[in-house]
Amino acid sequence: MTPVVKICGLSTAATLDAALEAGADMVGFVFFPKSPRHIDWATARALGRRVEGRAKVAALSVDADDETLERIADALSPDLMQLHGGETPARVKRIGELCARPTMKAIGVATGADLAAAEAYEGVADTLLIDAKPPKDAALPGGNGRPFDWSLTRGFHFPGPWLLSGGLDPETVAAAITLSGARGVDVSSGVESAPGVKDPAKIRAFVAAARRAFARAPAGVE
Repeated sequence: MTPVVKICGLSTAATLDAALEAGADMVGFVFFPKSPRHIDWATARALGRRVEGRAKVAALSVDADDETLERIADALSPDLMQLHGGETPARVKRIGELCARPTMKAIGVATGADLAAAEAYEGVADTLLIDAKPPKDAALPGGNGRPFDWSLTRGFHFPGPWLLSGGLDPETVAAAITLSGARGVDVSSGVESAPGVKDPAKIRAFVAAARRAFARAPAGVE
């Protein structure tokens, strides 16, 4: 797998430009009203046009209904649908067919046993995102910026690509890549100055640190 650096939760032209200019391979936009990173339809259209094919585009949703998913696909025209809720394998398959786009399913991990949940998505999800399992009292899905034991994914196998998330920032991403063997990383809160407020300097530092770490890691590590 060619190394992938993804910056998620972008919501302004300035921070999107920072991610693109830094060389991010993929950018993500959030469609979940409870999130401070949520964007509206007009913003989605404007930011989507701004990418201009310079990176892949992911649209993040959480247990969205069919109508919402179709609106997301229409407004953003993403390259893939990123699913962060309790979507079952059948639902993931349905979303891929409905939106006529590849899917990325997030899997929350706290222990090695949690990785077993990924097996059910083989042949259904095109890509996996291995993230920290949210705390039981969390208001938002995903890792909430918390790390987990990245070494749990060492030797993890999935037919398609997978990305690592959870507690990543410019200072930790190199260690995460080394410990996990991941060939793709995804960051959101780790490049922010406040919830939902991306920091261009942190974005640039994250992309650079990830690139250096990938260059040092053995090619093809799974």
